[in-house]
Amino acid sequence: MSLPQMLTGFSEIAANYDALIVDIWGVLHNGRAPFKGVDAALQKYRDGGGTVLLLSNAPRPGPSALQRLHAIGNSPDSYDDILTSGDTVRALMRDMGADGQTICHIGPDKDADLTADLDISFVDEDAANAILFSGMYDDETQTPDDYADMLARFLARGLPLLCPNPDRTVMIGDKIIYCAGAVAELYENMGGEVVWVGKPYPRVYERARALLTEMSGLAAPRLLAIGDGPKTDIPGAEAAGIDALFIAGGLAAASGANIDSPEAIAALLAAENTKARYAMRHLVW
Repeated sequence: MSLPQMLTGFSEIAANYDALIVDIWGVLHNGRAPFKGVDAALQKYRDGGGTVLLLSNAPRPGPSALQRLHAIGNSPDSYDDILTSGDTVRALMRDMGADGQTICHIGPDKDADLTADLDISFVDEDAANAILFSGMYDDETQTPDDYADMLARFLARGLPLLCPNPDRTVMIGDKIIYCAGAVAELYENMGGEVVWVGKPYPRVYERARALLTEMSGLAAPRLLAIGDGPKTDIPGAEAAGIDALFIAGGLAAASGANIDSPEAIAALLAAENTKARYAMRHLVW
């Protein structure tokens, strides 16, 4: 089992990388407040010439995700740009609209901008060719099982389900809630077709690499991915051939996992068939 190098500060390795791919939820904040020291660490990295791209599984366009980020209190000086799974699924839906397909959107009102100003017909379930599932109507109380009957209807009609947020869970303060990925996983386990858009799937990493190549001005920038998701951030980076820094104080800590040693962290990641080159509790300089 490969053990991660434990860091006390990001400054130990910052000079080894030209650009960072940084997760938001669990790395920059806990859903309610920024983690102490994270903005300063990224600002120092940028001051030294590094480029920072935020890569989020947020099921909404980048500008909307940034509004939420700033409202929570993270600094706009800590990053250069953002790419969300919402941006990517909007491009996919534009192509579907051009092919004459129709979509039923299942999700909370806060995800309305995910479908805004697209040239595609959004219809009721009975008239849809596909389902866009962006999240639960009430993620404070609902679980994937609350959607089992709905998914059974989709399965009976053979409808593909677009999932613009592959995260299964996320932390809100010290509480863990279910995300769209948990419902999509249930549908897939039932035998349904899921179109996964976001981390850990290749499409977003290909786009992220292209953006950072352009932003950095380097032909082959040395990339490091930073994330707290054992199912998303870390395996996605590994599959893309990108070094990873695992932030153990995010989702893993909130779920009660043992993160007290490199052996414990390696075992946690190995359970998801992945590994990280580095690990630290929170991102600090």
